[in-house]
Amino acid sequence: VQFDIYRKVPKDLTQPTYTGAFISILCCVFILFLFLSELTGFIATDIVNELYVDDPDKDSGGKIDVSLNISLPNLHCDLVGLDIQDEMGRHEVGHIDNSMKIPLNQGYGCRFEGEFTINKVPGNFHVSTHSATAQPQNPDMTHTIHKLSFGEKLQVQKVQGAFNALGGADRLSSNPLASHDYILKIVPTVYEDLSGRQRFSYQYTVANKEYVAYSHTGRIIPAIWFRYDLSPITVKYTERRQPFYRFITTICAIVGGTFTVAGIIDSCIFTASEAWKKIQIGKMS
Repeated sequence: VQFDIYRKVPKDLTQPTYTGAFISILCCVFILFLFLSELTGFIATDIVNELYVDDPDKDSGGKIDVSLNISLPNLHCDLVGLDIQDEMGRHEVGHIDNSMKIPLNQGYGCRFEGEFTINKVPGNFHVSTHSATAQPQNPDMTHTIHKLSFGEKLQVQKVQGAFNALGGADRLSSNPLASHDYILKIVPTVYEDLSGRQRFSYQYTVANKEYVAYSHTGRIIPAIWFRYDLSPITVKYTERRQPFYRFITTICAIVGGTFTVAGIIDSCIFTASEAWKKIQIGKMS
Protein backbone atom coordinates (compact mmCIF):
# COMPACT_ATOMS: atom_id res chain seq x y z
CA VAL A 1 0.00 0.00 0.00
CA GLN A 2 2.87 2.40 0.76
CA PHE A 3 4.00 2.17 -2.88
CA ASP A 4 0.68 3.55 -4.17
CA ILE A 5 1.51 6.85 -5.93
CA TYR A 6 -2.17 7.52 -6.63
CA ARG A 7 -3.22 8.36 -3.07
CA LYS A 8 -6.95 8.70 -2.44
CA VAL A 9 -8.43 11.76 -0.80
CA PRO A 10 -10.86 10.89 2.01
CA LYS A 11 -14.45 11.74 1.19
CA ASP A 12 -14.79 13.92 4.26
CA LEU A 13 -12.07 16.22 2.86
CA THR A 14 -13.81 16.87 -0.42
CA GLN A 15 -16.43 19.56 -0.79
CA PRO A 16 -18.29 20.47 -4.00
CA THR A 17 -18.67 24.18 -4.72
CA TYR A 18 -20.34 26.28 -7.41
CA THR A 19 -16.97 27.82 -8.21
CA GLY A 20 -15.45 24.37 -8.69
CA ALA A 21 -18.32 23.36 -10.96
CA PHE A 22 -17.89 26.51 -13.07
CA ILE A 23 -14.14 25.95 -13.38
CA SER A 24 -14.74 22.29 -14.30
CA ILE A 25 -17.10 23.28 -17.11
CA LEU A 26 -14.61 25.84 -18.41
CA CYS A 27 -11.92 23.15 -18.23
CA CYS A 28 -13.91 20.71 -20.34
CA VAL A 29 -14.72 23.36 -22.95
CA PHE A 30 -11.09 24.44 -23.10
CA ILE A 31 -9.88 20.85 -23.41
CA LEU A 32 -12.44 20.15 -26.16
CA PHE A 33 -11.31 23.26 -28.08
CA LEU A 34 -7.62 22.30 -27.85
CA PHE A 35 -8.39 18.68 -28.74
CA LEU A 36 -10.26 19.67 -31.89
CA SER A 37 -7.46 22.07 -32.84
CA GLU A 38 -4.84 19.35 -32.45
CA LEU A 39 -7.03 16.84 -34.29
CA THR A 40 -7.39 19.25 -37.23
CA GLY A 41 -3.64 19.76 -37.28
CA PHE A 42 -3.06 16.00 -37.14
CA ILE A 43 -5.43 15.27 -40.03
CA ALA A 44 -4.06 18.09 -42.19
CA THR A 45 -0.80 17.65 -44.08
CA ASP A 46 2.14 20.00 -44.36
CA ILE A 47 4.35 20.59 -47.39
CA VAL A 48 8.08 20.69 -46.66
CA ASN A 49 10.40 21.88 -49.42
CA GLU A 50 14.12 21.34 -49.87
CA LEU A 51 16.80 22.05 -52.48
CA TYR A 52 19.50 19.69 -53.70
CA VAL A 53 21.73 19.12 -56.73
CA ASP A 54 20.68 16.07 -58.73
CA ASP A 55 18.68 14.83 -61.71
CA PRO A 56 15.53 13.55 -59.98
CA ASP A 57 13.89 11.76 -62.93
CA LYS A 58 16.65 9.38 -64.02
CA ASP A 59 14.11 7.02 -65.63
CA SER A 60 13.00 9.60 -68.19
CA GLY A 61 15.77 8.70 -70.62
CA GLY A 62 17.08 12.25 -70.62
CA LYS A 63 13.80 13.62 -72.00
CA ILE A 64 11.35 16.28 -70.81
CA ASP A 65 7.72 16.39 -71.89
CA VAL A 66 6.57 19.78 -73.16
CA SER A 67 3.02 21.06 -73.65
CA LEU A 68 2.54 24.20 -75.79
CA ASN A 69 -0.66 26.05 -76.63
CA ILE A 70 -0.30 29.31 -78.56
CA SER A 71 -2.55 31.44 -80.78
CA LEU A 72 -1.39 33.52 -83.74
CA PRO A 73 -4.54 35.40 -84.83
CA ASN A 74 -2.99 36.85 -88.02
CA LEU A 75 -1.06 33.88 -89.42
CA HIS A 76 -2.62 31.13 -91.53
CA CYS A 77 -2.36 27.54 -90.25
CA ASP A 78 -0.59 26.42 -93.44
CA LEU A 79 2.31 28.68 -92.50
CA VAL A 80 2.61 27.80 -88.81
CA GLY A 81 5.16 25.18 -87.79
CA LEU A 82 7.23 24.06 -84.80
CA ASP A 83 11.00 23.62 -85.05
CA ILE A 84 13.19 21.97 -82.39
CA GLN A 85 16.96 22.03 -82.03
CA ASP A 86 19.49 21.52 -79.24
CA GLU A 87 23.17 21.04 -78.45
CA MET A 88 22.98 17.27 -78.97
CA GLY A 89 22.58 17.86 -82.70
CA ARG A 90 18.83 17.58 -82.92
CA HIS A 91 17.40 19.82 -85.63
CA GLU A 92 13.79 19.13 -86.50
CA VAL A 93 11.83 21.45 -88.79
CA GLY A 94 8.04 21.24 -88.92
CA HIS A 95 7.38 18.92 -85.97
CA ILE A 96 3.89 17.46 -86.43
CA ASP A 97 3.63 14.51 -83.97
CA ASN A 98 0.98 14.99 -81.24
CA SER A 99 0.18 18.46 -82.55
CA MET A 100 -2.94 20.16 -83.82
CA LYS A 101 -3.71 23.39 -85.69
CA ILE A 102 -7.07 25.05 -85.20
CA PRO A 103 -8.09 27.87 -87.60
CA LEU A 104 -9.01 31.21 -86.03
CA ASN A 105 -10.59 34.42 -87.38
CA GLN A 106 -12.31 32.68 -90.31
CA GLY A 107 -9.07 30.97 -91.33
CA TYR A 108 -6.82 34.01 -91.15
CA GLY A 109 -5.34 32.96 -87.82
CA CYS A 110 -4.20 29.75 -86.16
CA ARG A 111 -4.08 28.14 -82.75
CA PHE A 112 -1.25 25.63 -82.34
CA GLU A 113 -1.48 22.93 -79.68
CA GLY A 114 1.31 20.41 -79.36
CA GLU A 115 2.98 17.95 -77.01
CA PHE A 116 6.57 16.91 -77.64
CA THR A 117 9.79 16.03 -75.86
CA ILE A 118 13.08 17.85 -75.55
CA ASN A 119 16.49 16.60 -74.44
CA LYS A 120 17.90 17.62 -71.08
CA VAL A 121 20.49 19.86 -72.71
CA PRO A 122 20.39 23.56 -73.68
CA GLY A 123 18.45 24.19 -76.86
CA ASN A 124 15.39 25.89 -78.26
CA PHE A 125 12.07 25.29 -79.95
CA HIS A 126 10.35 27.97 -81.95
CA VAL A 127 7.11 28.67 -83.74
CA SER A 128 7.84 30.00 -87.22
CA THR A 129 7.07 29.77 -90.94
CA HIS A 130 10.34 27.92 -91.69
CA SER A 131 8.51 24.70 -92.56
CA ALA A 132 6.07 26.38 -94.95
CA THR A 133 6.29 25.52 -98.67
CA ALA A 134 6.41 29.19 -99.61
CA GLN A 135 7.55 31.90 -97.21
CA PRO A 136 5.11 34.78 -96.70
CA GLN A 137 6.30 38.30 -97.46
CA ASN A 138 5.35 39.83 -94.10
CA PRO A 139 4.44 37.15 -91.51
CA ASP A 140 2.62 38.56 -88.49
CA MET A 141 4.02 36.94 -85.31
CA THR A 142 1.73 38.69 -82.81
CA HIS A 143 0.49 35.98 -80.44
CA THR A 144 -1.01 34.90 -77.14
CA ILE A 145 0.48 32.03 -75.14
CA HIS A 146 -2.19 30.04 -73.35
CA LYS A 147 0.05 27.37 -71.90
CA LEU A 148 3.69 26.33 -71.77
CA SER A 149 4.51 23.64 -69.23
CA PHE A 150 7.11 20.95 -68.71
CA GLY A 151 6.72 17.48 -67.18
CA GLU A 152 3.72 16.17 -65.27
CA LYS A 153 0.94 18.51 -64.25
CA LEU A 154 0.86 19.09 -60.50
CA GLN A 155 -2.54 19.97 -59.01
CA VAL A 156 -1.62 20.59 -55.39
CA GLN A 157 -3.19 23.60 -53.67
CA LYS A 158 -0.37 24.12 -51.19
CA VAL A 159 2.32 24.16 -53.88
CA GLN A 160 2.43 27.56 -55.55
CA GLY A 161 5.06 27.53 -58.28
CA ALA A 162 5.83 28.87 -61.74
CA PHE A 163 4.74 25.75 -63.63
CA ASN A 164 3.02 27.80 -66.35
CA ALA A 165 4.84 31.11 -66.05
CA LEU A 166 4.04 32.15 -69.64
CA GLY A 167 0.36 31.25 -69.44
CA GLY A 168 -1.65 34.31 -70.48
CA ALA A 169 1.28 36.16 -72.08
CA ASP A 170 -0.23 38.59 -74.59
CA ARG A 171 1.85 40.05 -77.43
CA LEU A 172 -1.02 41.10 -79.70
CA SER A 173 -0.01 44.75 -79.55
CA SER A 174 3.64 44.16 -80.44
CA ASN A 175 5.32 44.86 -83.78
CA PRO A 176 3.87 42.32 -86.28
CA LEU A 177 7.25 41.87 -87.99
CA ALA A 178 9.22 41.41 -84.77
CA SER A 179 10.75 38.22 -83.45
CA HIS A 180 10.19 37.24 -79.83
CA ASP A 181 12.81 35.62 -77.63
CA TYR A 182 11.72 33.87 -74.43
CA ILE A 183 14.73 32.87 -72.31
CA LEU A 184 13.70 30.03 -69.99
CA LYS A 185 15.53 28.65 -66.96
CA ILE A 186 13.96 25.28 -66.22
CA VAL A 187 14.04 24.04 -62.61
CA PRO A 188 13.38 20.31 -61.95
CA THR A 189 10.66 19.82 -59.36
CA VAL A 190 9.65 16.71 -57.41
CA TYR A 191 6.46 16.22 -55.41
CA GLU A 192 6.26 13.28 -52.99
CA ASP A 193 2.90 12.47 -51.37
CA LEU A 194 2.21 10.64 -48.10
CA SER A 195 2.38 7.23 -49.79
CA GLY A 196 5.87 7.96 -51.10
CA ARG A 197 4.77 8.28 -54.73
CA GLN A 198 6.81 10.84 -56.62
CA ARG A 199 5.70 13.05 -59.50
CA PHE A 200 8.20 14.92 -61.64
CA SER A 201 7.50 18.33 -63.06
CA TYR A 202 9.41 21.48 -63.95
CA GLN A 203 9.06 25.11 -63.01
CA TYR A 204 10.70 27.85 -65.00
CA THR A 205 11.60 31.50 -64.93
CA VAL A 206 11.38 33.60 -68.06
CA ALA A 207 12.85 36.75 -69.57
CA ASN A 208 11.80 38.01 -72.97
CA LYS A 209 12.78 40.50 -75.63
CA GLU A 210 11.26 41.69 -78.90
CA TYR A 211 13.33 42.71 -81.90
CA VAL A 212 13.40 43.02 -85.68
CA ALA A 213 16.42 41.16 -87.04
CA TYR A 214 18.32 42.06 -90.19
CA SER A 215 21.17 40.48 -92.15
CA HIS A 216 23.22 41.65 -95.17
CA THR A 217 20.46 40.25 -97.43
CA GLY A 218 17.68 42.14 -95.65
CA ARG A 219 15.17 41.47 -92.90
CA ILE A 220 15.25 38.00 -91.30
CA ILE A 221 11.97 36.07 -91.15
CA PRO A 222 10.57 36.58 -87.62
CA ALA A 223 9.83 33.71 -85.22
CA ILE A 224 8.78 33.04 -81.65
CA TRP A 225 11.79 31.52 -79.88
CA PHE A 226 11.79 29.58 -76.63
CA ARG A 227 15.44 29.19 -75.61
CA TYR A 228 15.89 26.98 -72.58
CA ASP A 229 18.56 25.79 -70.19
CA LEU A 230 18.25 23.50 -67.17
CA SER A 231 19.11 24.45 -63.62
CA PRO A 232 21.26 21.95 -61.65
CA ILE A 233 19.18 22.70 -58.54
CA THR A 234 16.14 20.49 -57.88
CA VAL A 235 13.20 21.63 -55.76
CA LYS A 236 11.50 18.86 -53.78
CA TYR A 237 8.12 19.16 -52.08
CA THR A 238 7.36 16.46 -49.50
CA GLU A 239 3.90 15.92 -48.03
CA ARG A 240 4.09 15.09 -44.33
CA ARG A 241 1.73 14.46 -41.45
CA GLN A 242 2.35 14.78 -37.71
CA PRO A 243 3.30 11.39 -36.15
CA PHE A 244 0.55 9.68 -34.13
CA TYR A 245 2.69 9.39 -31.00
CA ARG A 246 3.21 13.15 -30.99
CA PHE A 247 -0.53 13.68 -31.30
CA ILE A 248 -1.20 11.41 -28.31
CA THR A 249 1.55 13.08 -26.27
CA THR A 250 0.10 16.51 -27.00
CA ILE A 251 -3.42 15.42 -26.02
CA CYS A 252 -2.17 13.97 -22.72
CA ALA A 253 -0.26 17.18 -22.02
CA ILE A 254 -3.37 19.25 -22.75
CA VAL A 255 -5.65 17.21 -20.48
CA GLY A 256 -3.17 16.89 -17.62
CA GLY A 257 -1.97 20.48 -17.81
CA THR A 258 -5.46 21.93 -17.99
CA PHE A 259 -6.75 19.97 -14.98
CA THR A 260 -3.62 20.78 -12.98
CA VAL A 261 -3.87 24.52 -13.60
CA ALA A 262 -7.63 24.44 -12.99
CA GLY A 263 -7.07 22.59 -9.72
CA ILE A 264 -4.58 25.21 -8.55
CA ILE A 265 -6.97 28.03 -9.46
CA ASP A 266 -9.89 26.33 -7.73
CA SER A 267 -7.77 25.65 -4.64
CA CYS A 268 -6.68 29.29 -4.43
CA ILE A 269 -10.27 30.52 -4.80
CA PHE A 270 -11.55 28.03 -2.22
CA THR A 271 -8.79 28.88 0.28
CA ALA A 272 -9.42 32.60 -0.14
CA SER A 273 -13.17 32.06 0.26
CA GLU A 274 -12.72 30.04 3.48
CA ALA A 275 -10.34 32.64 4.88
CA TRP A 276 -12.84 35.40 4.11
CA LYS A 277 -15.64 33.44 5.85
CA LYS A 278 -13.47 33.05 8.98
CA ILE A 279 -12.74 36.75 9.01
CA GLN A 280 -16.46 37.55 8.75
CA ILE A 281 -17.30 35.05 11.52
CA GLY A 282 -14.61 36.63 13.70
CA LYS A 283 -16.09 40.08 13.21
CA MET A 284 -19.59 38.87 14.10
CA SER A 285 -18.40 37.21 17.30
